[in-house]
Amino acid sequence: MSLIRPRMTRRSLLMSGLATTAILAMPAIIRASSRPVFAHGVQSGDINAQGGMVWTRADRPSRIALEVAASENFEDARQVAQMSALPDSDFAVKALLDGMAPDQTVFYRMTATDLSDSNAVSEPVTGRFRTAPTERRDIRFVWSGDTAGQGWGIDDEGMRTYATMAQHEPDFFIHSGDTIYADGPMEDEVEIEGGLWKNTVLIDEVRKVAETLDEFRGRWKYNQMDQHVQALSAVCPTLFQWDDHEVVNNWSPGKDLTGDDRYTEKSIALLHARSARAFHEMTPISYTPTEPGRVYRKIAYGPLLDIFFLDLRSYRGANSEGMEDEVTAQSQILGKAQLDWLKSELKASKATWKVIACDMPIGLCVWDKVAEDQQFVEAIANGDPGAPKGRELEFATLLRFIRDESIKNTVWLTADVHYTAAHEYHPDRASFQEFDPFWEFVSGPLHSGSFGPNDLDMTFGPEVKFVKAPPAGQVNLPPSAGLQFFGLVDIAGDSGQMTVRLMDRADNELWSVTLDPEQAV
Repeated sequence: MSLIRPRMTRRSLLMSGLATTAILAMPAIIRASSRPVFAHGVQSGDINAQGGMVWTRADRPSRIALEVAASENFEDARQVAQMSALPDSDFAVKALLDGMAPDQTVFYRMTATDLSDSNAVSEPVTGRFRTAPTERRDIRFVWSGDTAGQGWGIDDEGMRTYATMAQHEPDFFIHSGDTIYADGPMEDEVEIEGGLWKNTVLIDEVRKVAETLDEFRGRWKYNQMDQHVQALSAVCPTLFQWDDHEVVNNWSPGKDLTGDDRYTEKSIALLHARSARAFHEMTPISYTPTEPGRVYRKIAYGPLLDIFFLDLRSYRGANSEGMEDEVTAQSQILGKAQLDWLKSELKASKATWKVIACDMPIGLCVWDKVAEDQQFVEAIANGDPGAPKGRELEFATLLRFIRDESIKNTVWLTADVHYTAAHEYHPDRASFQEFDPFWEFVSGPLHSGSFGPNDLDMTFGPEVKFVKAPPAGQVNLPPSAGLQFFGLVDIAGDSGQMTVRLMDRADNELWSVTLDPEQAV
């Protein structure tokens, strides 16, 4: 069948030209809708002494030019990469900026060109971060966890804890897990004591539990829609780890969704795979060629600080009563490869402070309720104050190793339980005594329901030095109740002292302690 094309007359040609001229003459605000847009800002992360990872997302297939400069005005800008934003990554891209000087403020800029129209070029989006030092200097960072959980989304104030953290101008931010709540649908309004909570920003992907890859991605995009999250991301690297709500509450290989009518997809393995892909697509976490998708890693931040990120989700056995007498595939939570890696890296570390970023606390009892009359161990502690059993066995091995190898100045940072606390662990109070005393600091939530406090398991001898949580009998308090928390850490460049402050979202200092570094024997 032949195609008959209309003859292009002089008049129609003229009209076509006038239409083109009219488009070009449109006000910029109208023409902008035809350009690529960076609706979710930029992020940086996993910094080192030579550079760091950077991330952004376009709204359509685009070619993204990445430039770097040493000055905010980009007078000395140089292009370092061209990246393709395509549907298979939901138009998200990230790259490693390398070859920078240590302890340097790096400014980066990204510009998108529509792959279907080379004349459609976005407004640039910019960010900055500071590379890690190689000499002693003051270090400041923040940590917390739990973003947009229990149905508490972006209200008129937004996720204000992020703005409070930004005021302290941290070198970086450790997000300790529950970075999204894939299992927490949001509604437009929620009744609260004294009124209504209004989620003024909502997208379809957060109105139901996440099951598809696009729905998991949508959770990440939703968080980056918040003005405070986006503002912090543009000026402060975020070092991400994950926990359970990135997939579904209390997930392990044994999670059973057959009775949960919210889910049409019942395979935990498939939900895990989709979530993990979205996690790595939507964050500036670095790539590990030997194990693509790996979350545990070390970030070296100069002679005063190494940070060891753990992953207590990907290698655990099914949640159970946690009373096994030996480490098996069932009782493990770290897994042999991760535990061996951590021991090796801790032993090799020359940094004064070794911060272990653990997505769940060691000595707090956290339960996975599986039936009205039955609960399984969700974290590490099994509620039995006696000798280590179940998941406690790996931690006993690790703590003994740290003592025997004379590894000094280990500090544990965690979140997960939706309140803030300081715990000191000491063998004199413990059933298992083959370890040196250490501190564990708990923070969060950033913007989620407030709960707690949890009971202690005395296997490793924890003592609560400070705690702030909702009053007895109150659970899932909204962010507007004020019980949103983060931790602020300062390391002095001259003395090496570490000061840890527990803060709330109104920027009140609730409690603090200054730790003197011990010298290795």
